[in-house]
Amino acid sequence: QVVLVSGHLDSWDVGQGAMDDGGGAFISWEALSLIKDLGLRPKRTLRLVLWTGEEQGGVGAEQYYQLHKENISNFDIVMESDEGTFQPSGLGFSGSAEARDVVKEVMTLLQPINVTDIFDPADGTDIAYWMRDGVPGASLRSDISKYFWFHHSQGDTMTVQDPNQMNLCAAVWTVVSYVIADMEDMLPR
Repeated sequence: QVVLVSGHLDSWDVGQGAMDDGGGAFISWEALSLIKDLGLRPKRTLRLVLWTGEEQGGVGAEQYYQLHKENISNFDIVMESDEGTFQPSGLGFSGSAEARDVVKEVMTLLQPINVTDIFDPADGTDIAYWMRDGVPGASLRSDISKYFWFHHSQGDTMTVQDPNQMNLCAAVWTVVSYVIADMEDMLPR
């Protein structure tokens, strides 16, 4: 059984792609790194996917889906960060009402950093195939007021990234992915 965390690597048409979507790739990598550094071993596999081809029509995500769809019942949740890694506010979520209730409970663990909101739906080109077929999905929600200042521009460089905000985004990704991966049962479909 798999909990998938992800970001994509191909928004560098004119800039460096640091915010879109290097930040999403980074926090996904960091989540698994933190879990390993803490010596935690969840019941399910945590899998990191660094998508490619998202900007060219999601061809990388489609290929991954085609290669793994026969095991769709083993995918617990698919998570994608692709709206910047600014001050996080919560998660977009797509799934059953029962699964939403579980995720709401998981989000209460993030009260100390004031990131507990659940929005509807989850967004993500790279996880859309899975969600279409009933796998619960989550997308990071953050303050996107400055997102389009940098999106696909020469300004999308590392200077856009605020280390403290990225750490908070990584914390959200880490807590949610680990807790779901370590629950007794998979999220209800």
